[in-house]
Amino acid sequence: MKRLQIAFAAATVALLYLSARGLNNTLYMPVIEKTPFGKTTSGEAVDLYTLKNASNARVQIMTYGGTVVSLQVPDRDGMLGDIVLGYDVLDGYLKNSPYFGSIVGRYGNRIGKGRFSLDGKQYQLPKNNGENTLHGGIKGFDKVVWKATEDRSTDGAALSLTYLSKDGEEGFPGNLSVKVVYTLINNNELRIEYSAATDKTTVVNLTHHSYFNLAGEGNILQHELMINAEQFTPVDAGLIPTGELRNVKGTPMDFTKPTAIGARIDQQDEQLILGKGYDHNWVLKNNAGKLSLAARVYEPRSGRVMEVSTTEPGLQFYSGNFLDGSITGKGGQVYQQRSGFCLETQHFPDSPNKPRFPSTVLKPGQQYTSTTIYKFSAQK
Repeated sequence: MKRLQIAFAAATVALLYLSARGLNNTLYMPVIEKTPFGKTTSGEAVDLYTLKNASNARVQIMTYGGTVVSLQVPDRDGMLGDIVLGYDVLDGYLKNSPYFGSIVGRYGNRIGKGRFSLDGKQYQLPKNNGENTLHGGIKGFDKVVWKATEDRSTDGAALSLTYLSKDGEEGFPGNLSVKVVYTLINNNELRIEYSAATDKTTVVNLTHHSYFNLAGEGNILQHELMINAEQFTPVDAGLIPTGELRNVKGTPMDFTKPTAIGARIDQQDEQLILGKGYDHNWVLKNNAGKLSLAARVYEPRSGRVMEVSTTEPGLQFYSGNFLDGSITGKGGQVYQQRSGFCLETQHFPDSPNKPRFPSTVLKPGQQYTSTTIYKFSAQK
């Protein structure tokens, strides 16, 4: 009996040691911390959630806009660094944010002339991008306060966010119930799972809008980018897709092999001139809705690597063209043009007006689902 007690005690000590050292992730319970982050102009309280994993990576998400405020992952030397643009305080997001880190909806990207038809009825949306509607309108999902629920598992810390977008909100039909779950996996994956249901036929296209800089500062021109696509959707002067699917081969849009973002960005190419750089949708290689690799980015100074996998058919690569030095963000950084880039997984822009594009129509009784994973590692 005494031997059994000694053996049990020794085993307990060993397990506690492994758990404390983070060497046995199956025993590690992820950390979630909640703190107040201020109030909106209408007086709604905003909370900030910090998720930490067994690898010591951490992400901070606030309930306003479901926004990723900070994302810290290690470089090749194991040093943590914040790799997303944004503000240190809520006030910056309220006053002037180009969708820093937010959930975008009800329709991510652009809808031409702010209108579309469903079941023979035309819907007019507010125009907030010239003649077009961008990222859900004047008050999209990036500007509402989401309800949050914490969850923990041996895989990682999770934050579930829900929002009810009412019928007619920003001109869209149907009461749309939306759920977005962020999970920080122990192997340094940030998994984002979207789901939605409606009581009236509508259109839905949800995405995430972090501006990444894997070096943590400076411009992103030396980041080496690979996009798993052989076609893109060219745009007109209003950055609305023409409906064509064009091959990337022989154009500055060819990222089938890792290429520095700045290698061709200043070429006198019609599409680059229209977008003031890269602001286009790539047609990902057919994945039939299954989770598959969409893009890979390597930053040579830090050694950080980001791999993007998604169930979506498209990827919007935006090279921070409209950052102009007017925003002072975290730690007093001034965000100049090309200070960050976005990789927004999505259905194609203006799909409601392009019958040949994959449909974004959601009907009652159907379930909208989408998953995107941003996986981080470091290269020596």
